[in-house]
Amino acid sequence: MKNEKNVNSEGTSFLVDSQNNWKAAKNSGSAEEENRLVSQSQNGNIDAFGQLVVKYQNRLFNAILRMVGSYDDAQELTQDAFCRALRGIRKFRGSSGFYTWLFRIGINLSINHRRRKQQMHFSDLQDARNIMGQQASGLAEMADQRSRSPEYQVELSEAYQKVMAALERLEPQERAIIILRDIEEMNYEEIAVVLEIPIGTVKSRLSRARMALREMVVKKHE
Repeated sequence: MKNEKNVNSEGTSFLVDSQNNWKAAKNSGSAEEENRLVSQSQNGNIDAFGQLVVKYQNRLFNAILRMVGSYDDAQELTQDAFCRALRGIRKFRGSSGFYTWLFRIGINLSINHRRRKQQMHFSDLQDARNIMGQQASGLAEMADQRSRSPEYQVELSEAYQKVMAALERLEPQERAIIILRDIEEMNYEEIAVVLEIPIGTVKSRLSRARMALREMVVKKHE
């Protein structure tokens, strides 16, 4: 995301500068440190909340981007998610991790956003394809470029493009569960909290979503 100072609807700013705050975010990796930041945020410490924003903004943005397929919409929804988290931070009781709680807000916003788009019969398919291509390239870079041949990189990128294009065609709930499990690598318990469904439902939906995704990729390849 672009480095900028985000401002919530009440005019309160929380610092979101990934360069200036990177060290602070990096040092806040432990659960104890995160709990301290959450506690301080609940007491009105905006700088503490800013560190939480820096720690999770990229992961949340990327997950939302894969959900909605539009860079501008993803930016807006990510900002909205953090604003809602800030407004509701005092109600957070720690029954789940802050990360899980934050993702529940962001994913729910994304699901509702996609449903509204479908109801309006509006879609920007070209933008989605471009974004999916960018995401595919980004994912391909994760595969240790130094030890792979250029030919392998092209092949891997094409494979990711097929997967991401198929992912775009899944229903919002199926799309969300694939992103949370196979990209964000959340466990079943965390996904159950984010999507507010039983663990058994998580497993059955994940199985169906993977099967649907596999069929789409195979069909596209053929």
